[in-house]
Amino acid sequence: MQTTMPTITLKNVPEDLHRRLTARAARHRRSLNQEVIECLEKVTLADEPRVGGFDKDAFLAEVREARESLRKRGVWLTDESIRRAIDRDRDEMGDVA
Repeated sequence: MQTTMPTITLKNVPEDLHRRLTARAARHRRSLNQEVIECLEKVTLADEPRVGGFDKDAFLAEVREARESLRKRGVWLTDESIRRAIDRDRDEMGDVA
């Protein structure tokens, strides 16, 4: 079963804003639609209250973006590979916790 996502249509977008968004999308190797969604996510997440000064949702969004960026370059990070790296680091450094 496929879920239909809501759609937003933007009208009267200033040319300069459109140009900047298009350039930003190209830099991040995203479609214009993906870039606009990412920008909206960041703006709306910034409005969310933080717990103890840590914004979990913003952090997770950054991690997802980094993971996607690596994936596009052929680097696959799985939960298991991350766990192995953490365990290897603990073994080398000595677990302080």
